[in-house]
Parts: sequence; structure tokens; C-alpha cells
Amino acid sequence: MARVRACGRMDSAGDTIGLIGTGLMGTAIIERLQAAGRRVLAWDKDALKLAACGAQVAADVGEVARRCRRIVLSLPDSRVVAGVIGEMRAHLQRDTVIVDTSTGKPEDAVRLAALLQAQGVAYLDATVSGSSEQVRRGEALVMLGGDTAAQEQCSGLFTALGCPVAAVGGSGSAAQMKLVTNLVLGLNRAALAEGLAFAEHLGLDAEKTAAILKSSAAYSRIMESKADKMIHREFSPVARLAQHLKDVELMLQAGETGGLRLPLTETHRAILTQAVAAGLGDLDNSAIIEVLRRSGA
Repeated sequence: MARVRACGRMDSAGDTIGLIGTGLMGTAIIERLQAAGRRVLAWDKDALKLAACGAQVAADVGEVARRCRRIVLSLPDSRVVAGVIGEMRAHLQRDTVIVDTSTGKPEDAVRLAALLQAQGVAYLDATVSGSSEQVRRGEALVMLGGDTAAQEQCSGLFTALGCPVAAVGGSGSAAQMKLVTNLVLGLNRAALAEGLAFAEHLGLDAEKTAAILKSSAAYSRIMESKADKMIHREFSPVARLAQHLKDVELMLQAGETGGLRLPLTETHRAILTQAVAAGLGDLDNSAIIEVLRRSGA
């Protein structure tokens, strides 16, 4: 696996890292950085989330831009990212690196990188393959797209985060890779949900079914984190269902742009859309099983 090399101008361990977006993923990133002894200055438009994030709180995004040379974004989509960067631009220092962990449109990552480069600021799309809990345990994969020198400058930040890092290519490439990994991950999760719903329909014991699936050729890693949640209907969010529907829409848009149809993902979108309409959008994405259980009612 390619890793960011520890060379070039790096951030100092004493520097404060900025973080904007203190939802599930952002809070997990804060916890990892602080556990490694790094100071974090955070901001979120949601005052309740911000107060609970456990980091030093900024007055606004401008303060984050003025005080930090390494700024992590953990935001819902490209539109929000563009809005936040627009607010920060007048306050950003030269040689700042923005590390965007949000899942957005690859073409937006390319555009933002070019826009910021003109004022001496680097932008990396640094998408995360894994849930907030996997980040919290250091088990998620960070995929990097963008300028190699900027990646090297953030070596200390990624070391503190403690997750494996894979350099994918130029700007937008990590955003593309995130859509690919999320496509496969989401379909694995949907297949597990359908399989467990089918087992329940047949009268099989769900716990035993999950154990056999994990020991069989049908195994996927998603079973370790989602099988129990599905069986016991424990849907406290680690990654929200509605957020994955947003990602699926991005996949289908990207496929349509190149003339590629993604038929399994189209079906997945229909199921997720039903789940959101049923009020499951803010629950964990494992709640997709509820739609499949109800389809036989």
C-alpha cells in the first residue's frame, strides 16, 4: 500500500490543527488527534455538536483559517465544502493545506484545488474508507488525492491520526476512489441485510445464520460491524443511512457522465430511498434491513 513519505516541510507536533465539521466522523478525528497529543481548534455551525466535540472551540471559520496551517474538513457534501472554503479564503495563510475528508463530487475537488492553488493554499481530497468507529480505532483507510508535496507536508497529521494512508493520484482521484469503495461496501451491506431478512423469513436462527455467513465463502468484513446491529435492531448511528443515499446518488451521476450504467446501485438507491421515506434516514445505515423485512409484511 502506498504511504505518505515523511519528508518535505511538515507540520510541527506543536501546531494547532483546525477541524471544521464535528459530526460523527469529525468528532472521531478529533479524538484520534488529541489522543496523539495534538491540539485541535474546531468549528461547526451546530453549536450543540461543537460544544460536545471535546476540542478548543473557534468563534468562526475565519479564526480557524488565521490560526491553523493544517485544516481538516469533515462536512456533508461538496456544496457545504465550497461554502466553508468561500468563507475562509480571505483569512487563509500561504502554505496552508486543507485536508478534505468529506465525500463529494470528484470534479469539485479538482476545481477547489485549482482555486486555492492560485493563492498559495493546497487542497487535498482525503476521503475515508470506514466508519467513524473504525476511525476511532485507527482501522479506517485514508485515501489521498492531490499535490504530492502537500501530502508530505501533512505527514505529521496523518501519523497522529494513526490510520493507514494510501496515495491515489492527483486532485479528485481520492474522491473517485471513495465512490468506488462505498459502492462495493454499500452493496455488501445491502446483501447482508437481504440475506438476514431471508433467513428470518425461512425461520432460521439469525445469530446462527450470521455465524455461518462469517465462516463461509459469503464472508465480507461488513458482517463484523453490521450483523449484530441488524439482528438486534440496534441502529444508533455510526454512519447515517441518508448520508449513504447521498453517496449513491454521486455514484450514479458519475456513471451517467461517462455513459456507464450501474444497475445494482440503481436498485440500492431505490431501497435506500424507501428507507429514508420510512423515517430511517438518521439511523445507522444498517437500518436498511427494516425495509427488506417489511417488504414481506
